[in-house]
Order: sequence, then C-alpha cells, then structure tokens
Amino acid sequence: MTDQHEDGTLEDVEHHDDGRSFFDDPDPQDEHALRHRGRPRRRRVLASCLVVLVILAAVAVGAVFAVGQGIDKVKDLFAGPADYTGDGTGQVLFEVHSGDTTTAIARNLKDQGVVRSAEAFTDQAADDAVKAQGIQVGFYEMRKKMSAESAFGILADPGNLVRSSVTIPEGLRVEDTLTTIAKKTDISLASLKKAVKDSKAIGLPAYAQGNAEGYLFPATYAVPPNADATSVLSDMVARWRQAADDADLEGSAEKLGYTPGELMTIASLVEAEANRDQDRGKVARVIYNRLETDATDHKLQIDATVNYALGRDLGLGLTQQDLQVDSPYNTRRYPGLPPGPIESPGDAAIAAATNPTPGNWVYYVTVNLDTGETKFSKSYNEFLKNRQELQQWCSTSDRC
Repeated sequence: MTDQHEDGTLEDVEHHDDGRSFFDDPDPQDEHALRHRGRPRRRRVLASCLVVLVILAAVAVGAVFAVGQGIDKVKDLFAGPADYTGDGTGQVLFEVHSGDTTTAIARNLKDQGVVRSAEAFTDQAADDAVKAQGIQVGFYEMRKKMSAESAFGILADPGNLVRSSVTIPEGLRVEDTLTTIAKKTDISLASLKKAVKDSKAIGLPAYAQGNAEGYLFPATYAVPPNADATSVLSDMVARWRQAADDADLEGSAEKLGYTPGELMTIASLVEAEANRDQDRGKVARVIYNRLETDATDHKLQIDATVNYALGRDLGLGLTQQDLQVDSPYNTRRYPGLPPGPIESPGDAAIAAATNPTPGNWVYYVTVNLDTGETKFSKSYNEFLKNRQELQQWCSTSDRC
C-alpha cells in the first residue's frame, strides 16, 4: 500500500489487518488485543525450545548408555571369563576319558554344569600346567556350580578318583573269577553268570566255542562306578586278546600244527602244572611231546584235568576211583587234549605254550612243593626215581 505526501511523493506503508500501520501509535484501549495476538508466536518459540531440550536429553542419555556399555566391556575384558564361586552344591559323577585334552575336560565340565565357563577352567589349568598334565583317566565325585579353582583341585588329585579294583590271580576257573568280582564290586553274581554266557557281547573268539574258561585274563582291573557285568568281563577278554597278540597266539598255532584254541588249553595246563617261570617252557614241551609220542599213547595223564572233571579244586590228591571218572577232561583215561582250558593262564603260561623250550622230556615231577622244584626226564625209570624223591619229601610234610 502507498500513501501520497503533500509534495506528491509516494511512500510504501505497511498496514495491519485492523487498518493501522506499524508507525501508528497503538490505542491504549487495544492493549489486550495486542497481547492476545502475541501469544501464538511465543508458544511456537517455547515448543521449539522443548523439542531441542528433548533431543539434547536423548543424546545425553544415549551418550551415557554408550559410555556405560563401553565401561562394562572394558570391565569384562579385565575381569576374565565367567566363573562360579565356592565349592558348589549337589553331586555330579564326572568322567575323564582316555585321550581327553584340558580343553575337552573343560568343555565337558561346562556341559555338566560343574563350571560356569570352559575358559575359566582352562585358565586355571594353564596356571598349573604340571598338575593339569597329571589329571588321570577315571571318575570323580564333583558338584554343580563349582569355581574353576575348586573343580581343578579335585581333578588334579589322584586320590579323588572314584573306583574299586579287583585282582584276579592266575589259575582261577570261571566260577571262582565271577565270585571274586561279585565280592569286590557292586556287580551281582547273578548278572555275571548271565553275562558270561553271552560270548559275542564279551568278545570271546570263535575258537572259544562259547566257553569263557581260560579267556578271563588274570590281572588287576579298575572297575568304574557305572560298570556292569558285561563291561567288566569284556575288559578281561580284551586283556586276554592283548596277551594273545603279544605271544602271537594265532601265528604260533599255525607253526606248531595246532589251533589257537588248543594252544589256550595247553597254556592252561602249563599254568596248573608249573610252579616256577623257568619250568613253564619245559612243561609245555612235555605236553607237546606226549601228544606227539606213540610211547605214551598220547595220554597227558595230568591230575589237574581230573580234578577239573570232578569239579574240585585243582591240586587235591586223587584216589584210584577219582582217576576213573568218565569225562573228556580226564586225561588219565582219554588221549589228547581236554575239550578246553581248565583255568585262566597268565602271560608267562601263554608265552610258554606258544614258544615251548626245546627238549625230549616226556615226564616231570615236582619234587618239593614248597620250593616248586621240578625235575624233567625222558625215561620212565628216571621218572620213577623222581617220583620217589617226591614221596620222601611228602613223608615230612603235610602238604601231600
């Protein structure tokens, strides 16, 4: 809008909607209207300020959160892996397997809830590498939520191994072996008798013909808490397999002209008859010679087989009636080998059967039962002389 001056010039003048220009003095009566018209502008300013404050506050909170997160990460970095404290609660039966590394042990401990993290345990093991290397295979009683230090302390101490052991001496028969196991462990005799009949499950070779006699190897066995009858007996057969392989049972049988089963029978006879290691190879040689010599009618005439046929303890004295028992195990009556082993031979007896001492003996007599002294001969007359020496010894001893 323009106004014209008296001199005719024009001047732009801004007018308000109510007809006043900014150059006009306001009407005092219209002050309320002026204040009313000024409020929308002030509200917009205030709203803008609030938005800015909210944004600043959000930025500040985000910054604090980010800083907090960063501090937590730094704390975690220097705090080490997650770990429990104390000795834990409850009970866990933990097994260290053969071949387990420290990492594998740590992982298994974590999986079973013993430790909070595998890293905590491996760090503990790294701090004492010597003890870590000494952790033994077996079972340990542990707890849930243990500190890595407590868990490591249990595993590093061999005294914490949970196990029972059973020793089977050489020369036991199956029935005596099973009874010994039942007495020394929590495994029942009934379950052992059932398991021993399952030749496949316990790993008997085919030439055992389903009979475990002679194949439950005499040794000391650690029996873990979770062992059952089959696992214990299969461990014994596995130990026999090791002894047979060491002696090359199959290869030796082929060279000697016998079956592996027959060699095991011979080994059991050696175990029953020989009292000293130096005599085992000679006893084996006498057995082979008698089997292969017509002069003896191929009869072994071993009293231990007669006692086995009678179901009696080996080594007991025999009567003439006993010697006539009708059994294929009676080598006094029947030529050749008995049907199978009569007891469990050890390493030395198996080695003697696979590698007999060279010689032409066909007789032997143990002339002193205390010392085990045994004399070997190739003639019957010499045998009679040696037997008389035994009788003289028996006259002064109650062992005969």
